[in-house]
Amino acid sequence: MTTIFARILDGEIPCHRVYEDDHVLAFLDVGPLSLGHTLVIPKERVAHLHQMSDEQSAAIGRVLPRIARAVMKATGCDQYNVLQNNGPRAHQAVFHVHFHIIPKTDAGGLGVGWKPTTLDDGEGLAARIRDALEA
Repeated sequence: MTTIFARILDGEIPCHRVYEDDHVLAFLDVGPLSLGHTLVIPKERVAHLHQMSDEQSAAIGRVLPRIARAVMKATGCDQYNVLQNNGPRAHQAVFHVHFHIIPKTDAGGLGVGWKPTTLDDGEGLAARIRDALEA
């Protein structure tokens, strides 16, 4: 499936680039939640975070803090959210991995509803996750 981000990577759709290297492209969101809302995408074309290669994951991890600092400096914000969604129930709309850097100001930013529950059998769950990591 071709996504809008694939079309941006292919040069079919223009974007306001803020950063690019061999593995990563960052550009301004055209429907920003606040001034400076930036999207950071891997050039690897996968839909979900868990599908990314270690190389692409490391490349994103290296540049996210640097881009966040640049957004802060350029906009004057001192707070921001980094958001990454996987799947439609998790509010993913474009099925190409992407991270949002969203400055949070009095005028705008990401609104988040948080409804915590309780952790039941935490040690059992932690053990299952550890086992999955070893598999």
